[in-house]
Amino acid sequence: MPKKRTFANSDTDSSYTTLLEPQISIIAPLYNETESFPYLISRLNAVMEKSPLRIEVVLIDDGSRDNTALLMQQVALTDARYHCVFLSRNYGHQIALTAGIAAARGSEALFIIDGDLQDPPELLTEFYAKYQEGYDVVYAIRKKRKENVLKRTAYAGFYRFMKAISYVDMPLDSGDFSLISRRVADVLNQMPEESRFIRGMRSWIGFKQIGVEYERDARLAGEPKYSFKMLQRLAYNGIFNFSEYPVKIITRLGMLTIGVAMIYLIQTLIKRFVYHDVPQGFTALLFVMVLFSGVQLIALGLIGEYVLRIFFQAKGRPLYVLRDVIKDQQRQPVMPLKQASLS
Repeated sequence: MPKKRTFANSDTDSSYTTLLEPQISIIAPLYNETESFPYLISRLNAVMEKSPLRIEVVLIDDGSRDNTALLMQQVALTDARYHCVFLSRNYGHQIALTAGIAAARGSEALFIIDGDLQDPPELLTEFYAKYQEGYDVVYAIRKKRKENVLKRTAYAGFYRFMKAISYVDMPLDSGDFSLISRRVADVLNQMPEESRFIRGMRSWIGFKQIGVEYERDARLAGEPKYSFKMLQRLAYNGIFNFSEYPVKIITRLGMLTIGVAMIYLIQTLIKRFVYHDVPQGFTALLFVMVLFSGVQLIALGLIGEYVLRIFFQAKGRPLYVLRDVIKDQQRQPVMPLKQASLS
């Protein structure tokens, strides 16, 4: 028999019971979102009240330093629809999403959004309609972003670069905002890589996928949490985890430098034996030495990125450590550590 579960309505202080698990899990990672938190809860409550679906919300605290964790705790202890996971420290957005996907109980699908409300939770109805048509992944396509020109240009360039070099079909202008079926979530939970790029992993899994265009909202409150360094790390994870291009470019650079060296050698031999000219090539020699040294350093750097990922993966450390879990309005025993094993 399915487990009996109670869902409380925080706005009316009433409750109802169901013999079924939630159909949909809404997953939202949070990091220092005190300012936007009340608006997030208000809009999530409105979505759940209007929907005929059985919905739970999984909030993940990614080691916040403000009052985000306290606010999450207050909501989870008064409203059984909210399931809160608290990580032991700040692990980053992708690991927080991983923890949320592992904790979600939705029997049909998981709806992944950002906690800053740039991803409208109201689109759940439209995404779920696509799921009912037989799609396992419904991802959002950003047709317009409300960020500065430099950031928009960088994002657009990165997505197009990834599509060009990746060995999987990476949809353009698509982030983590998506609805994934239960079976896709189960596959994600079985993928142990430490350097995670969930939108790439989602594409790699396959099944039927479709994009839905939307206009990305501006951040409602607070400051963006993705620094340049974090964005660079995310980009590196995408490039080195889902492309063979960095390895192949080393071979191409090697062939190019050999070609340059051969041209210089032929030019020198012609000067020496045809024109009887003693080569004066100190400047050219210096240039070639610097060029070759640069190519070697680039090659070592690219190989090093792969070795670094192998090194962290081989340690077999947990992807994250849980500090606390609240579900069904009660604190729960912390689940076993999620191992990043190679098996």
